[in-house]
Amino acid sequence: MKFKVSCAQISPVLGDIEKNIKLHLKYIDRAIAKRSDMVVFPELSLTGYSVKDLNLELALNPYTSKLLEPLRQRSKKISIVCGGIEEDDNFGIFNSAFYFEAGKLQFTHKKVYPPDYGMFEEIRYFSRGKQAEVHDTKFGKLGVLVCEDLWHISLPLLQALKGAKVIIGIAVSPTRLALNSKSKILKNYEVNSEQHKAYARLLSLYLVFCNRVGYEDGVNFWGGSEIVDPFGTVDKVAKFFDEDLITSEINMNSVKRARQLARHFLDEDVNFLRNEVSILHEGLSKL
Repeated sequence: MKFKVSCAQISPVLGDIEKNIKLHLKYIDRAIAKRSDMVVFPELSLTGYSVKDLNLELALNPYTSKLLEPLRQRSKKISIVCGGIEEDDNFGIFNSAFYFEAGKLQFTHKKVYPPDYGMFEEIRYFSRGKQAEVHDTKFGKLGVLVCEDLWHISLPLLQALKGAKVIIGIAVSPTRLALNSKSKILKNYEVNSEQHKAYARLLSLYLVFCNRVGYEDGVNFWGGSEIVDPFGTVDKVAKFFDEDLITSEINMNSVKRARQLARHFLDEDVNFLRNEVSILHEGLSKL
Protein backbone atom coordinates (compact mmCIF):
# COMPACT_ATOMS: atom_id res chain seq x y z
CA MET A 1 0.00 0.00 0.00
CA LYS A 2 1.08 3.54 -0.79
CA PHE A 3 -0.47 6.84 0.22
CA LYS A 4 0.51 10.50 0.50
CA VAL A 5 0.54 12.43 3.77
CA SER A 6 0.90 16.18 4.24
CA CYS A 7 1.91 18.08 7.38
CA ALA A 8 0.19 21.47 7.64
CA GLN A 9 2.45 23.55 9.86
CA ILE A 10 0.20 26.45 10.88
CA SER A 11 -0.05 29.33 13.36
CA PRO A 12 -3.54 29.14 14.90
CA VAL A 13 -5.31 32.01 16.69
CA LEU A 14 -5.68 31.61 20.44
CA GLY A 15 -9.26 30.93 21.47
CA ASP A 16 -10.99 31.31 18.08
CA ILE A 17 -12.12 27.89 16.85
CA GLU A 18 -14.15 29.19 13.91
CA LYS A 19 -11.26 31.26 12.55
CA ASN A 20 -8.90 28.32 13.02
CA ILE A 21 -11.26 25.99 11.15
CA LYS A 22 -11.12 28.38 8.18
CA LEU A 23 -7.31 28.19 8.34
CA HIS A 24 -7.55 24.40 8.46
CA LEU A 25 -9.80 24.34 5.41
CA LYS A 26 -7.30 26.49 3.48
CA TYR A 27 -4.50 23.99 4.14
CA ILE A 28 -6.76 20.97 3.65
CA ASP A 29 -7.60 22.23 0.17
CA ARG A 30 -3.91 22.77 -0.55
CA ALA A 31 -3.21 19.18 0.52
CA ILE A 32 -6.06 17.92 -1.67
CA ALA A 33 -4.55 19.85 -4.59
CA LYS A 34 -1.32 17.95 -3.96
CA ARG A 35 -3.35 14.72 -4.11
CA SER A 36 -2.58 13.88 -0.51
CA ASP A 37 -4.62 11.18 1.18
CA MET A 38 -4.11 12.53 4.70
CA VAL A 39 -3.30 15.92 6.20
CA VAL A 40 -1.90 16.37 9.71
CA PHE A 41 -2.13 19.55 11.82
CA PRO A 42 -0.29 20.45 15.06
CA GLU A 43 -1.34 19.96 18.67
CA LEU A 44 -4.29 22.16 19.74
CA SER A 45 -4.49 23.47 16.18
CA LEU A 46 -8.18 24.30 16.63
CA THR A 47 -7.75 26.41 19.76
CA GLY A 48 -4.18 27.66 20.15
CA TYR A 49 -1.95 26.42 22.94
CA SER A 50 -1.99 28.79 25.93
CA VAL A 51 -5.69 28.33 26.64
CA LYS A 52 -5.39 28.16 30.45
CA ASP A 53 -8.85 28.90 31.96
CA LEU A 54 -10.37 29.11 28.48
CA ASN A 55 -10.15 25.33 28.42
CA LEU A 56 -13.74 24.95 29.65
CA GLU A 57 -15.14 27.35 27.05
CA LEU A 58 -13.20 25.79 24.18
CA ALA A 59 -13.86 22.16 25.12
CA LEU A 60 -16.26 20.24 22.89
CA ASN A 61 -17.44 16.76 22.11
CA PRO A 62 -15.71 16.17 18.77
CA TYR A 63 -18.15 13.42 17.81
CA THR A 64 -21.18 15.70 17.93
CA SER A 65 -19.99 19.34 17.82
CA LYS A 66 -21.55 21.27 14.93
CA LEU A 67 -18.47 23.51 14.83
CA LEU A 68 -16.49 20.61 13.38
CA GLU A 69 -18.94 19.83 10.58
CA PRO A 70 -16.72 21.48 7.90
CA LEU A 71 -13.91 19.09 8.86
CA ARG A 72 -16.24 16.11 8.74
CA GLN A 73 -17.32 17.11 5.24
CA ARG A 74 -13.74 17.61 4.00
CA SER A 75 -12.77 14.23 5.42
CA LYS A 76 -14.87 12.64 2.67
CA LYS A 77 -12.04 13.73 0.37
CA ILE A 78 -9.00 13.49 2.66
CA SER A 79 -8.32 12.07 6.12
CA ILE A 80 -7.58 14.74 8.75
CA VAL A 81 -5.60 14.71 11.99
CA CYS A 82 -5.87 17.86 14.10
CA GLY A 83 -5.66 18.96 17.72
CA GLY A 84 -8.38 20.25 20.01
CA ILE A 85 -9.83 20.25 23.51
CA GLU A 86 -12.06 17.27 24.13
CA GLU A 87 -14.82 17.00 26.71
CA ASP A 88 -15.67 13.37 27.38
CA ASP A 89 -18.94 11.85 28.58
CA ASN A 90 -17.91 12.38 32.21
CA PHE A 91 -17.09 16.06 31.47
CA GLY A 92 -13.35 15.53 31.77
CA ILE A 93 -11.24 17.97 29.73
CA PHE A 94 -8.41 16.61 27.58
CA ASN A 95 -5.74 17.83 25.18
CA SER A 96 -6.59 15.49 22.30
CA ALA A 97 -5.85 14.57 18.72
CA PHE A 98 -8.91 14.12 16.47
CA TYR A 99 -8.94 11.75 13.47
CA PHE A 100 -11.55 12.39 10.77
CA GLU A 101 -12.13 9.98 7.90
CA ALA A 102 -15.00 9.20 5.50
CA GLY A 103 -17.18 12.03 6.76
CA LYS A 104 -16.99 11.47 10.50
CA LEU A 105 -14.74 11.52 13.54
CA GLN A 106 -13.31 8.01 13.78
CA PHE A 107 -11.36 8.28 17.04
CA THR A 108 -9.48 10.58 19.40
CA HIS A 109 -6.26 10.21 21.34
CA LYS A 110 -6.23 11.88 24.75
CA LYS A 111 -2.74 13.11 25.68
CA VAL A 112 -1.32 10.70 28.25
CA TYR A 113 1.43 12.99 29.58
CA PRO A 114 0.33 16.64 29.90
CA PRO A 115 3.60 18.23 31.13
CA ASP A 116 4.02 20.26 34.29
CA TYR A 117 7.72 21.22 34.23
CA GLY A 118 9.55 24.37 33.11
CA MET A 119 7.17 26.67 31.27
CA PHE A 120 4.51 23.98 30.95
CA GLU A 121 1.44 23.81 33.19
CA GLU A 122 -0.95 21.65 31.19
CA ILE A 123 -1.72 19.34 34.09
CA ARG A 124 -3.56 22.27 35.73
CA TYR A 125 -6.02 22.45 32.85
CA PHE A 126 -6.20 18.98 31.33
CA SER A 127 -6.83 15.47 32.63
CA ARG A 128 -4.50 12.65 31.61
CA GLY A 129 -5.44 10.17 28.95
CA LYS A 130 -5.12 6.54 29.97
CA GLN A 131 -4.65 4.69 26.69
CA ALA A 132 -2.32 4.57 23.70
CA GLU A 133 -4.50 2.63 21.30
CA VAL A 134 -3.85 1.75 17.68
CA HIS A 135 -6.72 2.27 15.26
CA ASP A 136 -7.80 0.62 12.02
CA THR A 137 -8.05 3.12 9.18
CA LYS A 138 -8.16 2.87 5.39
CA PHE A 139 -4.36 3.19 5.57
CA GLY A 140 -3.97 0.28 7.97
CA LYS A 141 -3.20 0.53 11.68
CA LEU A 142 -2.21 4.00 12.88
CA GLY A 143 -0.94 5.29 16.19
CA VAL A 144 -1.41 8.94 17.16
CA LEU A 145 0.44 10.70 20.00
CA VAL A 146 0.43 14.27 21.30
CA CYS A 147 3.73 16.12 21.93
CA GLU A 148 5.01 15.04 25.38
CA ASP A 149 3.75 11.52 24.67
CA LEU A 150 6.64 11.19 22.22
CA TRP A 151 9.09 11.82 25.08
CA HIS A 152 7.99 8.63 26.85
CA ILE A 153 9.46 5.67 25.03
CA SER A 154 6.78 3.26 26.26
CA LEU A 155 4.05 4.83 24.11
CA PRO A 156 5.65 4.46 20.64
CA LEU A 157 6.80 0.96 21.63
CA LEU A 158 3.31 -0.04 22.76
CA GLN A 159 1.73 1.31 19.59
CA ALA A 160 4.23 -0.51 17.41
CA LEU A 161 3.65 -3.76 19.31
CA LYS A 162 -0.10 -3.29 18.78
CA GLY A 163 0.46 -3.17 15.04
CA ALA A 164 1.04 0.48 14.11
CA LYS A 165 3.24 0.90 11.05
CA VAL A 166 2.79 4.68 11.06
CA ILE A 167 2.91 6.84 14.18
CA ILE A 168 1.69 10.40 13.92
CA GLY A 169 2.93 12.89 16.49
CA ILE A 170 1.34 16.34 16.74
CA ALA A 171 3.11 18.97 18.80
CA VAL A 172 3.43 22.50 20.10
CA SER A 173 7.16 22.72 20.78
CA PRO A 174 8.47 26.12 21.95
CA THR A 175 11.77 27.63 20.86
CA ARG A 176 14.07 27.37 23.87
CA LEU A 177 17.44 26.37 22.45
CA ALA A 178 19.91 28.24 20.23
CA LEU A 179 21.54 27.16 17.00
CA ASN A 180 24.07 24.36 17.23
CA SER A 181 27.29 26.30 16.65
CA LYS A 182 28.88 23.41 14.77
CA SER A 183 26.02 22.24 12.56
CA LYS A 184 24.21 25.61 12.20
CA ILE A 185 20.95 23.71 12.74
CA LEU A 186 18.32 24.83 15.23
CA LYS A 187 19.01 22.81 18.36
CA ASN A 188 15.30 22.21 19.03
CA TYR A 189 14.96 20.54 15.65
CA GLU A 190 18.19 18.58 16.03
CA VAL A 191 17.13 17.10 19.40
CA ASN A 192 13.62 16.22 18.26
CA SER A 193 14.70 14.84 14.90
CA GLU A 194 17.29 12.54 16.44
CA GLN A 195 14.54 11.14 18.62
CA HIS A 196 12.16 10.67 15.68
CA LYS A 197 14.86 8.93 13.64
CA ALA A 198 15.61 6.58 16.53
CA TYR A 199 11.96 5.61 16.97
CA ALA A 200 11.49 5.11 13.22
CA ARG A 201 14.65 3.01 12.90
CA LEU A 202 14.21 0.88 16.04
CA LEU A 203 10.51 0.23 15.49
CA SER A 204 10.82 0.03 11.68
CA LEU A 205 7.91 2.37 10.98
CA TYR A 206 7.07 5.82 9.63
CA LEU A 207 7.12 8.73 12.05
CA VAL A 208 5.07 11.77 10.96
CA PHE A 209 5.71 14.82 13.15
CA CYS A 210 3.72 18.06 12.83
CA ASN A 211 4.73 21.05 14.98
CA ARG A 212 3.24 24.56 14.99
CA VAL A 213 4.77 27.98 14.34
CA GLY A 214 4.02 31.57 15.32
CA TYR A 215 3.95 33.55 18.56
CA GLU A 216 1.50 33.17 21.40
CA ASP A 217 1.51 34.64 24.91
CA GLY A 218 5.14 35.73 24.42
CA VAL A 219 6.29 32.27 23.31
CA ASN A 220 7.67 31.40 19.85
CA PHE A 221 7.20 28.00 18.19
CA TRP A 222 9.80 26.70 15.77
CA GLY A 223 8.02 24.39 13.33
CA GLY A 224 10.40 21.97 11.62
CA SER A 225 7.70 19.37 10.96
CA GLU A 226 9.11 16.24 9.33
CA ILE A 227 8.35 12.82 7.89
CA VAL A 228 10.82 10.02 8.70
CA ASP A 229 10.93 6.65 6.95
CA PRO A 230 11.41 3.20 8.58
CA PHE A 231 15.18 3.33 7.98
CA GLY A 232 15.46 6.52 10.05
CA THR A 233 15.90 8.78 7.03
CA VAL A 234 14.21 12.18 7.08
CA ASP A 235 12.29 12.46 3.80
CA LYS A 236 10.80 15.96 4.16
CA VAL A 237 11.31 18.86 6.59
CA ALA A 238 9.16 21.98 6.89
CA LYS A 239 10.48 25.51 7.33
CA PHE A 240 11.55 26.90 10.67
CA PHE A 241 9.27 29.60 12.15
CA ASP A 242 6.97 29.96 9.08
CA GLU A 243 3.76 28.27 8.06
CA ASP A 244 4.39 25.51 5.56
CA LEU A 245 2.97 22.39 3.94
CA ILE A 246 5.15 19.35 3.27
CA THR A 247 4.07 16.14 1.54
CA SER A 248 5.63 12.69 1.40
CA GLU A 249 4.70 9.21 0.23
CA ILE A 250 4.17 6.43 2.74
CA ASN A 251 5.06 3.05 1.25
CA MET A 252 4.31 -0.05 3.34
CA ASN A 253 6.88 -1.99 1.34
CA SER A 254 9.49 0.16 3.08
CA VAL A 255 8.20 -1.03 6.46
CA LYS A 256 8.38 -4.61 5.21
CA ARG A 257 11.95 -4.20 3.94
CA ALA A 258 13.13 -2.43 7.09
CA ARG A 259 11.72 -5.14 9.35
CA GLN A 260 13.11 -7.99 7.28
CA LEU A 261 16.57 -6.49 6.80
CA ALA A 262 17.01 -5.69 10.50
CA ARG A 263 14.92 -7.88 12.77
CA HIS A 264 15.30 -5.87 16.00
CA PHE A 265 11.60 -5.00 16.10
CA LEU A 266 10.39 -8.44 14.95
CA ASP A 267 12.53 -10.04 17.67
CA GLU A 268 11.10 -7.84 20.43
CA ASP A 269 10.04 -10.26 23.20
CA VAL A 270 6.69 -9.11 24.58
CA ASN A 271 6.56 -11.89 27.19
CA PHE A 272 9.99 -10.90 28.48
CA LEU A 273 8.87 -7.28 28.70
CA ARG A 274 5.63 -8.22 30.47
CA ASN A 275 7.45 -10.37 33.03
CA GLU A 276 10.05 -7.71 33.78
CA VAL A 277 7.41 -4.99 34.16
CA SER A 278 5.40 -7.26 36.47
CA ILE A 279 8.46 -7.85 38.66
CA LEU A 280 9.19 -4.11 38.69
CA HIS A 281 5.58 -3.28 39.57
CA GLU A 282 5.57 -5.86 42.38
CA GLY A 283 8.76 -4.39 43.81
CA LEU A 284 7.45 -0.83 43.67
CA SER A 285 4.17 -1.83 45.35
CA LYS A 286 6.15 -3.00 48.39
CA LEU A 287 7.80 0.38 48.91
